[in-house]
Amino acid sequence: MYTVKELEKQTNEEVVILKTSHCKTDFGSARLTLNFKASNLADWIRSVYHLATCEKVFVDNYFGFLAATAFKSNVQCIQLWHAAGAIKQFGLKDPVIQGRTLRAYQRFKKVYRQFDKVVVGSERMSSIFRESFNLSDNRILRTGIPRTDFFFDEVAKKNVQKTLVEEYPVINEKKVILYAPTYRDGSLNSAELELNINKMYQELKDKYVLFLRLHPAVNGEFQNKYPGFVVNVSSYHNMNHLLIVTDLLITDYSSIPFEFSLLDKPMAFFAYDLDQYTLDKGFWKAYEDLVPGPIAKNTPDLIDIIENETYDMDRIRSFAFRWNEYSQGRSSEQLIKAIYTEEKHYEVVNESVKS
Repeated sequence: MYTVKELEKQTNEEVVILKTSHCKTDFGSARLTLNFKASNLADWIRSVYHLATCEKVFVDNYFGFLAATAFKSNVQCIQLWHAAGAIKQFGLKDPVIQGRTLRAYQRFKKVYRQFDKVVVGSERMSSIFRESFNLSDNRILRTGIPRTDFFFDEVAKKNVQKTLVEEYPVINEKKVILYAPTYRDGSLNSAELELNINKMYQELKDKYVLFLRLHPAVNGEFQNKYPGFVVNVSSYHNMNHLLIVTDLLITDYSSIPFEFSLLDKPMAFFAYDLDQYTLDKGFWKAYEDLVPGPIAKNTPDLIDIIENETYDMDRIRSFAFRWNEYSQGRSSEQLIKAIYTEEKHYEVVNESVKS
């Protein structure tokens, strides 16, 4: 949304939103938003038309259709990505890719070649993208992650806090633990948790409330046996909003900590299947060296971490700086300026060559 607003502020371009079912953002009725799904034939045809006639394409994930898309020579495709950092390997470095066919591998490479620019918030992420997408350094755009502008917007944060308190009054009564596990490939239709909710309830109910955020890919229906202690916020539309009211984040291998670290709050990691996940997915470096908080492999150890508050805030601050060095509150502004300044420079050079 920050990118869209900045586009409208700095340019006169028409902005068209191609929205998949995974996107929960409301872009407003004033903007043309199309259902980017082949089953919705009318919107699909209009989407293809806009892709064929546009000059700029902003994407925030891997989209297979890019492998078969032949953009005009003047079109720029900018990859915003959906994470400010990376714990597990992805792209061409994903261990799973070794088991795919040569045809699939070539399709991945075709998609990555479409990225004229990839936006990063740090040099560390720049290095990861160059390896994951097989990119040269001149395709890296060091303007910061637009989505992180929210964490520097005091008015927006206060409004979000007020709205969430009205919806969940318990926020003002107890400390909020947000548990946001990533999905496992073999558990896409299960909402069963390894976290022992009963034990968490017995030990923490007096001081804490547990907000549960299941990964969108998990389709199972979670049965909440502790409505006074557990609040299922899985369907809430914006994760970053939830982070504003979170006092302690518990996750495992997701990218949430990279943005949450900007709030200077504690986090812990419930990595009960660390050994198996390491074999299946692979990390950019040893997991213990990557994450900025204590690691628990079972619920009793996690409760012990919470009760004794064994967090390392200096490490979290160092982590925040290392992964968000370019994300300082003006990323969306810098992104649009960089893209359109570069375009004008290209046009001037072109005109000079022609004359």
